[in-house]
Amino acid sequence: MERLATLVCRRLLPTFSQHARRSLHRTTPASSDALFVHRDSNYNNPQTPFEFTAENLKRAEAIISNYPEAHKAAAVIPLLDLAQRQYGWTPISAMHKVADMLGVSRMRVYEVATFYTMFNREPVGKNLVQICTTTPCMLGGIGSDLILEAVKKNLGIGVGETTTDNMFTLTEVECLGACVNAPMVQINDDYYEDLTVEDINNILDDIKVGKKPKAGPQSGQQHRFSCEPKGGLTCLTTPPTGPGFGVREDL
Repeated sequence: MERLATLVCRRLLPTFSQHARRSLHRTTPASSDALFVHRDSNYNNPQTPFEFTAENLKRAEAIISNYPEAHKAAAVIPLLDLAQRQYGWTPISAMHKVADMLGVSRMRVYEVATFYTMFNREPVGKNLVQICTTTPCMLGGIGSDLILEAVKKNLGIGVGETTTDNMFTLTEVECLGACVNAPMVQINDDYYEDLTVEDINNILDDIKVGKKPKAGPQSGQQHRFSCEPKGGLTCLTTPPTGPGFGVREDL
């Protein structure tokens, strides 16, 4: 029996090793435009100047005060977000500042900053265009593929690139949680949903001239709020009848 097990292992080991090598080459570095590891550059290194402004320092202190002294490390996400909103992206010096303020090791902050894709560890344009190309957005409406091509054509850039005036950066992302209103795009903090090619071109053109496009569903917007059907509500159209509704009186 032991000999049979040994022969089986020897037979399967080359196949397993080959599969492992293939998987290794298909991990994040192969499918992403960014690495988890940091590499010093002339614009992103430990000496890159970063300090919270006086106003943001007060905000940071208020954020930290929300947590018990022994659990200040829980403030790492809101502090990184605050740093990114001030600086435009998250250089490694900002991570070091957050670690020092919370009294944690720098590695603890690195772990968070590299895990959450909302933290941009490379410079991005003033308007970060994040287009969802996951299955619901790919299939919903006219499909995210047409929206992506429209964005590329309108801005003259590809995925992962920034316009020469530093106004727009285009990224392709996974599900942003607005599947019912697919296809959709997130630009900075705003969601733009139910998109057509005309809609996305109008949105981008408005931003270019300094206008603030109305966020939310775009097509049929006068009849649709949030994730309701485009034709209006089909249920829950009357006020609730109270806690006694549906209860048999003879029980």
